[in-house]
Amino acid sequence: MPTLQDLDADALASFRAAKEEEFAALKARGLKLDLTRGKPSSAQLDLSDALLTLPTTTKDRSGADVRNYGGLEGLPELREIFAELLWVETDQVVCGGNSSLTLMHQVLTSLLLHGGPGSERPWKDEPALKFVCPVPGYDRHFSMLADLGIEMVTVDMFDDGPDVDAVAALVKDDPAVKGIWIVPTYANPSGAVVSAEVAAALMAMPTAAPDFRIMWDNAYAFHHLTEDEAKSADALSLAAASGHPDRPIMFASTSKITFAGAGVSVVAASAANKAWYLKHLAMASIGPDKINHLRHVEFFGSADGVRAHMRKHRDIIAPKFDAVDVALGTALDGLDVAEWTKPTGGYFVNLDVLDGTATRVVALAKDAGIALTPAGASFPHGHDPRDRNIRLAPTFPVLEEVETAMAGVATCVALAAAEKLSGA
Repeated sequence: MPTLQDLDADALASFRAAKEEEFAALKARGLKLDLTRGKPSSAQLDLSDALLTLPTTTKDRSGADVRNYGGLEGLPELREIFAELLWVETDQVVCGGNSSLTLMHQVLTSLLLHGGPGSERPWKDEPALKFVCPVPGYDRHFSMLADLGIEMVTVDMFDDGPDVDAVAALVKDDPAVKGIWIVPTYANPSGAVVSAEVAAALMAMPTAAPDFRIMWDNAYAFHHLTEDEAKSADALSLAAASGHPDRPIMFASTSKITFAGAGVSVVAASAANKAWYLKHLAMASIGPDKINHLRHVEFFGSADGVRAHMRKHRDIIAPKFDAVDVALGTALDGLDVAEWTKPTGGYFVNLDVLDGTATRVVALAKDAGIALTPAGASFPHGHDPRDRNIRLAPTFPVLEEVETAMAGVATCVALAAAEKLSGA
C-alpha cells in the first residue's frame, strides 16, 4: 500500500471518507475511556493489599518505637533495601513519605532559598535561572520549574539519553544554567534508558555553574516489561569518580510499586548533599511515617522481594503495552503518518503523529469518548513546536479497554492525517 502522502487527490479523498465513516461508528459507541495518566490499575494495587494488615509490631530492629518522633533519615531497614536496588550506599539514602515529587520540590525550593553545597549564593539571588529539559519529557518536572519561575531550555531525548553534546554546550559557558532533569531508566514518555557512557559524560562535563545539579529521577527503575531488565547507570559513583560528587541528586519511590497514594519515597546523594538536605528538612519535619516504612519492610523483606513483586506487575501490564503496538501497527503500518515506541519498561508509549496534527488527534479522541493526555504535555509549558507528540498511558484501563481505546486512537491518527494532507 502506498503511503498516505503518495496518494493522489481522489485516493486521498476516498481514504478520508472511509476514516470519517470509521470515526462516526467509533463515536456512536459512546465510549468513556481514560488514558490520561500513568496510574497503576486496580489489579496492580491489589498486589499490595497485604500492606493493610501490617506492620505486625511497633518496634524496628533496634527496638525503637516507630510510632514516636525521630528518625529523620527514615527506617534503616528500608534504606538498606533501596540502597541495594539503586546501587548506592545505605549512608547515602534518606527515606520519606509517599511522594518523590515532594522530595524534588523540597530540594529545588531549598536551593532557591539557601543555595546548596558549592553555591555562591541562594539561587533566588542569581540574575537568571535556567534548567535543561530533555524532550519529550516528564510534564510534572516541567510544571514544577514553571511554578518556581525557572526558565526551561530544551534538548532532544535520544534512545540512550539526552543529546549530551547539546547539554554540554548549554552548561559550559552560562552560569545561569543550574540543572537538568533526567529520568534515566525507561524515561517518561519515550522509554529511553540512559547509557553508562552518556551518564558518565553528564557527570564529568564542565559547567559554568559551580553548583550545577542533575535531578536524577529513577521513577521507573524497577518497572520492567520484559525479562531483559535494564540497570540504571550508577550516577553517584560516576559523579564521585569525575570529581563532581555533589552533582547528582537521585530520587525514587514506591508510588507505582505498592500503593500510589501511600507508598514511600527515597532521595540518595553525596554526603555533603545529604547533610544539606537533612539540615533544611529538619525545619519542616521531626521524622517521616516510620510505621509505613516498617509496613513496607515487612511486606518486601528484602530487595529481592521488591524485584519479585515487580515481576507480578509486569505480568499485568506487559500485555497492555503489546496491545498498544498491535492496534497501532494494524491500522497505521505503511501509512507513514505515525511512529511509536515499543518500550521495554516504564509506564508510557511515545506516539509521534504527522506534524501539526497531535492536537487534532486528541480532540477527535475526546469527541469519541477516549481521554488522552493533552498534545504537547511532554514539553515545557505544554508547547510542542511541531504539534506531533502524544503520550499514551495504557496501564490503568483493563486490557480490553486498552485494545478498544488504541484502535480508536489509530482511527483518529489516520483521520487527522488525511484532513491535514487534503488541506482541510
